[in-house]
Amino acid sequence: MQPRIPRPTVVAAAIVALTLVTLTGLLAPAFWDELVVRRDPGRLLLATVSVAGVFGLYARLLWLNLMRRTAPSHSLGLAAIAAVCWMLPALLGGENGWGNTLMVPAGLVAIVLPLRPAVIVTAAATLLTPAYGLLLGLPVLSILYQTVGFPITAFSGYVTVWLFHVVQELREARAELARSAVGQERLRFARDLHDVLGHSLQAVALRAEVAERFVDRDQARVRKELTEIQTMARTAVHDVREIVRGYRATSLRTELDGISAVLQAAGIRCGRPEVPDLPAHVHEPLGWVAREAATNILRHSGATYCEITLTADSHVRLEIVNDGADRRSHTPGTGLHGLAERVAAASGEFTAGPDGDGTFRISATVPLEGTAAR
Repeated sequence: MQPRIPRPTVVAAAIVALTLVTLTGLLAPAFWDELVVRRDPGRLLLATVSVAGVFGLYARLLWLNLMRRTAPSHSLGLAAIAAVCWMLPALLGGENGWGNTLMVPAGLVAIVLPLRPAVIVTAAATLLTPAYGLLLGLPVLSILYQTVGFPITAFSGYVTVWLFHVVQELREARAELARSAVGQERLRFARDLHDVLGHSLQAVALRAEVAERFVDRDQARVRKELTEIQTMARTAVHDVREIVRGYRATSLRTELDGISAVLQAAGIRCGRPEVPDLPAHVHEPLGWVAREAATNILRHSGATYCEITLTADSHVRLEIVNDGADRRSHTPGTGLHGLAERVAAASGEFTAGPDGDGTFRISATVPLEGTAAR
């Protein structure tokens, strides 16, 4: 079961918060030394103000870059953070934990700067760190830790932001595919409606014009034309009902082929079961179930897979399960009510709802022997 991904702002806020917690742990030994051992108010004030300013600017730069609101001035902010962090060990002494501030800017280097300058700055800082540490009189193990930690921290920051942006791009692509699928369905319906109803209405209009020309000269001709108009109108109404109900092209095999291709294009794993030869009255309701289920998965869920099973004995049973069930309360929508009515009209049974384990199941059963739905 894949966890549901929260909104981008929530994920970004969590990344910023966790980063600040990590930096706090990095500098905790230095503050402990100031509070418990040294107890110098002047030193403590300088350290608190400096670290608070660094943390505030760090959080702002990280947030803006996560939200893709980059600007050239961000490099100045990174330079300010680096200056303060490399100055604190010189002012407060590096042996009591303040040497850890040398690694603080590392996480922003590859985020704020373009990739090539970021590599150059990271390499330069990795080479300067041990020299500066020796100048400050830091322990050898501390110098080694900071030298190794600087490039690792820089790479970690880059990967974190890169993964965040990749996930958002995938979400946007998935939403676009869902909109495209819905748009294609609307275009198909509009095309069928135009092809059927447009011709019929045009023929009715022409017949009405003929009847109008003969209204004062040939009553028999007018009656004939009116009869034809009535026939054409009834035929048009019948054709529209066929389009709306999906009788003209609804096939379970075709629908399963279509939804499997659309869901896989949206990044949702979906297999397609083999469809045996089935009577027409089975294709109609189950085809609509498959179509509506795919639409709901694309528009209303965060599913990563969809499992479709089809069994046929005395009844044909179609089950569609996906892992995108919303954890909130579920209220059946108009689409599910419509599916229940279609399946009931075919003397079948229909159920839809969450299973309680994060999956959503749609199940429809139609008798193999029966009459077509009216």
